[in-house]
Amino acid sequence: MEYLTAMFYSSPVEPYVLVNAFFIYSFMGWVMECIVIRREKGFWENRGFARVPFCIIYGFGAMLGYLILKPFSYNYLLLYIAGAVSATAFEYLTARLMLRLFGTFWWDYTNKPFNYKGILCLESTLGWGVIAVFLFAFMHKLVMGISLAMPRTAGMLLAVTLLTVYTLDFISCMRRSLASSQENAECFAAKEDFVK
Repeated sequence: MEYLTAMFYSSPVEPYVLVNAFFIYSFMGWVMECIVIRREKGFWENRGFARVPFCIIYGFGAMLGYLILKPFSYNYLLLYIAGAVSATAFEYLTARLMLRLFGTFWWDYTNKPFNYKGILCLESTLGWGVIAVFLFAFMHKLVMGISLAMPRTAGMLLAVTLLTVYTLDFISCMRRSLASSQENAECFAAKEDFVK
């Protein structure tokens, strides 16, 4: 466990620090998504899967991205390219998983230039590269700094609370989504053929 936590910081940290960092990234992703949708559609929309304000795909993306892209962190050009490619692959795999589970995916790039079946687009790929550079330039240090600044007891309590609240909310929303996905069976079949 000590080796695992040391991979995310210059020295080993306790697991609760990583849990809180994960949720900070998830919240940042939720805010970014809401702002983008507000700009594109003209209204506010909850972009998370659950009701609480987190997009955990960004939490997973940031934490996994940090581990995967660390070998490229010495060169921002390589980091940009590797970040753009790996995040685009992650986005594609996420869309395929969502199609399997829910019969739909929750974004649509159909109106974007150079898109692939509404799942991927050049604009997002280029954006992922920028985010990867930001992650190593300052974002990870900032997020880990916030997580480490919390007193140990408060940090542990926050981590347990966030995990509990999100898990309960996720289960509730998952049940609702799986129930409604039965109604989307025909839509799923059509989209599955579409993205093959």
